[in-house]
Amino acid sequence: MSNITKSKTLIQPYLFFGGRCEEALEFYRIALGARIEMAMRFNESPDPVPEGMLQPGFENKIMHASFRVGDMILMASDGCGENTGFSGFSLALSVSTAAEANRVFAALSDGGKVNMPLTKTFWSPSYGMLTDRFGIDWMVMVPAEMP
Repeated sequence: MSNITKSKTLIQPYLFFGGRCEEALEFYRIALGARIEMAMRFNESPDPVPEGMLQPGFENKIMHASFRVGDMILMASDGCGENTGFSGFSLALSVSTAAEANRVFAALSDGGKVNMPLTKTFWSPSYGMLTDRFGIDWMVMVPAEMP
């Protein structure tokens, strides 16, 4: 058995937006300054999509996209239909200042739900949790200064 922890292994979030990927990419571009690095629609695929795989009307939806937030690359798709759900994880976003935490927290929570307002904690001078309008949970924080 090989030990993948010794190889150059990368785990990246791949988010499925159930038909709202283009909207999500624009939202994250504005809210986080995300840079969309590539986006391909199902009808642009070099290989035809298998018959019956897509929900009707999804031919022009995003098959695959990648976008960058800071040093992190995330991947996204509309998926093959409207069924989607995000549970059991949060995306943790670390920023360098309380002002930046306030800005991105407000932007991400627009149309979503604040689960814990930004506040000082023992591990961060500014930490909060929210669910954005797409159902993705976020933890926004300023890392604590190390002594």
